[in-house]
Amino acid sequence: MSDAAQPTAAEVRAAAEAIKTALDRHLAAVERRSGEDDPAVYEAFNQLAAAAEAYDELLYDRYDEVTPFEIPGAEETLPPYTGPEEPNALSVLIRRDYAVAEPQRLLAQAQRVEAADDEGTGAEAAGTVHGALGILFGEFEPDEIASRHKEFGLEEGDSTLWVTAAEEPADPGEWLEAPFESIDPQHVVCRFDVSAVFDDEIDDLEDIEDLEDLEDLEDEEETDDDLEDEPELDGDEDLEPLDADR
Repeated sequence: MSDAAQPTAAEVRAAAEAIKTALDRHLAAVERRSGEDDPAVYEAFNQLAAAAEAYDELLYDRYDEVTPFEIPGAEETLPPYTGPEEPNALSVLIRRDYAVAEPQRLLAQAQRVEAADDEGTGAEAAGTVHGALGILFGEFEPDEIASRHKEFGLEEGDSTLWVTAAEEPADPGEWLEAPFESIDPQHVVCRFDVSAVFDDEIDDLEDIEDLEDLEDLEDEEETDDDLEDEPELDGDEDLEPLDADR
């Protein structure tokens, strides 16, 4: 990282002060907790984790040092489930991120859809990226786009799927204006995350294992070389007789 991009000492100090404040708030929330799953404690915990993570990053960027804090992953930050034991309804929340890697391919696919649609909105909509996206996502189901994203010039990013439980189904049209606004984290039954971050962690582990295998192989080769370097006895050479008195 260049010096220009490094945080200042004052920014690192401010992040340290933010941790102290978050610690005080967390302790106060714990002391005032109203029950085992008090949402105030949960919120204070998340604030403390965020402050610790921010400080850790700034400390590393500025001084190349780390902290002993271990920030839980997203799957560990969900509060305990307190929803209905036998849900009568559920909601599935899905977010998938894409990068528009090949705009021309995206536009070409949208134009094909428009050409085959007798009631299409015309080539003008298919001639812009946002118009092409509207056409393709209006024509294909999200799961089909996920499986064929490369055909549409898209590149997969992170994705997550949450399953939440409820006592009763929501009324028609009740949440359409803000579909992700009123989700209770304590009603999340399970979640599944996909990210390149996890792939990088696996690759790092594989690299370590490959390095260990290489070191073991080098050790074996060194042992074999040592054996090869040992002088061989010639059967024709005279051996020194043993001393019978010993």
